Amino acid sequence: MEHLTEEQINKAIKLLKMRPDSKLESHLNACVHCGLCAESCMYYRAMKQDAFIPAYKVNLVASLYRRYCTLTGRVLPFLVHAKELDDKMASEMIDSLFGACTMCGRCVKHCSIGVDIAYIVHFGRRMLAAMGLVPHSLQQTVDTALQTGNNMGIPTEEFVDTIQWMEEELQDELGAEAHIPLNEENKNIIYTLNPREPKFFPLSIAAMAKIFYAANESWTISTNMYDVTNYGLFNGNNQQAGEIAKRLHDEVIAKKCKILVLGECGHGSRANRWEAPNYLQHRYEFETITAVELINQYIREKRIKINKTLNNELVTLHDPCNLVRNGGLLNELRFTVKNCVSNFVEMTPHGMDNFCCGGGGGQLAMSEYNERRIAIGKIKADQIKQTGAKVVVTPCHNCVDQLMQLNSIYKLNVKIKTIAEIVADAIVIP
Repeated sequence: MEHLTEEQINKAIKLLKMRPDSKLESHLNACVHCGLCAESCMYYRAMKQDAFIPAYKVNLVASLYRRYCTLTGRVLPFLVHAKELDDKMASEMIDSLFGACTMCGRCVKHCSIGVDIAYIVHFGRRMLAAMGLVPHSLQQTVDTALQTGNNMGIPTEEFVDTIQWMEEELQDELGAEAHIPLNEENKNIIYTLNPREPKFFPLSIAAMAKIFYAANESWTISTNMYDVTNYGLFNGNNQQAGEIAKRLHDEVIAKKCKILVLGECGHGSRANRWEAPNYLQHRYEFETITAVELINQYIREKRIKINKTLNNELVTLHDPCNLVRNGGLLNELRFTVKNCVSNFVEMTPHGMDNFCCGGGGGQLAMSEYNERRIAIGKIKADQIKQTGAKVVVTPCHNCVDQLMQLNSIYKLNVKIKTIAEIVADAIVIP
């Protein structure tokens, strides 16, 4: 990192002083440094360094708040442990807030006061983004999405070729009437994908298409804007996050569809369903729903016929942080899995207390911290081993990618599947 300029520092301090509400002050001042959050954090549990304790990360931002936003901190900074924003502090913030946090929120659930530590980490990332100090590989992912319309820079021709290939596979199984419609207007549903699907996991697209076919759904995919992800949620640049969200919003309007269905991506669901209206400063004109909830509607309404004995291996479920702990889909996920598999076992712990896979918070996009990401992932690997499961199901392609790497490195010998894939495997077509 080059030396900070006065202009960079002023941008970060201006952001600290221009808070829209009292949430930041409330949570910064609420932390009592009891340390109960330590064991909740995968980084601390894996590496036992004080710098990885969530309260330590809170204090990084709090010390700057005290220095620049309180009278005592400005006059007698040593009395309140206020710190200057200098090269050393910025470097520590980058390493701690970007390189040692998945923003999973598990520490929040274990905090005796209820401090929203993930919110404070995100605010610290916003300060770093204002100074242009986002890790290169994460910022490159956001830049690629802004420049090409998807975070992997997949050309439209390549995407269309992949869709047509999957449509042919679908027709081989279901008949010539099965299709994956592109760029059609006035449909009930516009469906979004994680770009990892057309790039690495195209069978996930065919699985969801099979579900739509069985449900006789009116749907389409836009080749112009199909990316459900939004890494602007993680790089701390709300302007860039808002631009990505606006493009997807505008595409739904342009295609005149009634429902935006968010594909299997934890942070994509959070970014588009809960954060995007805040970025855009208005409510959506259309319904927004996750693929998991939509599938459950089909099951409840008997629009698809399921035979769970078709999935007879022992299955466990990984709860993505942004869909369960931060998204409220705890019971919805279990409804799907229990209706579609014969043998199910929970991890310990699971649900609201589940451990992150280790790839959240933009970690999968930051190659600078790969070694740490794999190290904390051992906690998840051990969880999976303890279940004895042969299949791990998760409704998030970032989680799928991380779990596949853990599967290989820690020799788990399991299959990793999405929700759409296990549902498609259990569907009975009349």
